[in-house]
Amino acid sequence: MVKSTVRFSETVMNRVEELVEGETFSSKSEFQRFAVEFVLSEIDDYEPEMLDFEDVRDEVFPSQSTRDVESVGDPGGEFYQVAARVRQFAHRGEIDTARDLIDTHYAASDPRCMILDDIVEAARQQSTCRTDHQQPE
Repeated sequence: MVKSTVRFSETVMNRVEELVEGETFSSKSEFQRFAVEFVLSEIDDYEPEMLDFEDVRDEVFPSQSTRDVESVGDPGGEFYQVAARVRQFAHRGEIDTARDLIDTHYAASDPRCMILDDIVEAARQQSTCRTDHQQPE
């Protein structure tokens, strides 16, 4: 294994430590390995290398384990479709519509929700920046 140092805010690490103390994860390292492999498996055709990955995923995301079985034919396909629509709404300035779409598909704690929220926020900031830089005619 390769060693990597990552800095997190104190709030994030406190939450990770709670999960370790609650026995969801055996260590902070296990949590971090799981988090990285989970995100990679969701956004790319990545096969997790972590031992017992599926068991940990099912424990952390119990509601997703049944949904994963339903989407075996098109892994990640629904996410990409939702992401494309969210991006489209956000770039058109329909921020509330984009956020509603996210909320109807993913729980607030779902990592995919957080990624989509970042897309919306980036589009909102970009739109605000363009508006601020436009010169009056």
